[in-house]
Amino acid sequence: MPTHGEPDRVVLHARNVSFDWTDLPRHWIPGEPFAAHMINVLHLLLPEGERWFCHVFKEALPLIRDEQIAEDVRGFIGQEAVHAESHQGVLDHFDTHGLDTRPYVRQIAWLFGKLLGDRGYAGKQGREWVIERVALVAAIEHFTAVLGQWVLDAEELDAVGADPTMLDLLRWHGAEEVEHRSVAYDLFTHLDGRYSRRVRALLIATPMFLWLWARGVRFLMSRDPELRGRSKARWRDWLRSGRLGITPSVGDLLRSLPPYFRPQYHPSQHGSTSQAVAYLAKSPAAQAADQ
Repeated sequence: MPTHGEPDRVVLHARNVSFDWTDLPRHWIPGEPFAAHMINVLHLLLPEGERWFCHVFKEALPLIRDEQIAEDVRGFIGQEAVHAESHQGVLDHFDTHGLDTRPYVRQIAWLFGKLLGDRGYAGKQGREWVIERVALVAAIEHFTAVLGQWVLDAEELDAVGADPTMLDLLRWHGAEEVEHRSVAYDLFTHLDGRYSRRVRALLIATPMFLWLWARGVRFLMSRDPELRGRSKARWRDWLRSGRLGITPSVGDLLRSLPPYFRPQYHPSQHGSTSQAVAYLAKSPAAQAADQ
């Protein structure tokens, strides 16, 4: 269900990108440590989360009866695996330059590996646990697509002099999130598709996602050796950075929720595939990967 003027379908493929973080400043949005750390939380959440996405979708592959959906899922897995490793590079840079992220990341690993991991179920119970987690991935992918479109549109980050390598990472990743924004939803619809299950997954994912994000910002601000405990994460800082356009705003996230509750909702109704593809055609990292 593409939006008007958008391509019907993009063949998904992983781009083997690489980034050099040697000169990355910890506060890569100049003079805005809160905004930088609010986005840096994604580096803490995404490696473990996206590895979990890949694991769940590999378990779902044998259940798929439509070859086009299976092809899209395989492309999704390839892209998400590269995303995880690319964000891991930022974590490794932080860890070796005085900002130890490992205590928080261990908690994220427990969440995805234990709480949402395999439970040894078989038969119908095993299938249902796979589908339940596919529904959660679809709900989380709703947020990642919203964030992906936001960063593609966020010209304010360029205006304030944000680090260009970090911007390329975020926009390359964001473009691929927009590019594959329908895959998890289509997989869930193919395997189950019950409206009640879709809504329940979003009601679980939303507070979990926001809680992890808020905890991550507090963690980074408290552990940042350049701040030395002088600055704390405050809600008014988020409101301010959102108004400036250098982080997603409260309104951006709240407005993204109601459409998902519409019975006829589909991810293709929001976001621009053509804009995502256009960025991928000029991304320094993506261009280098294609050579």
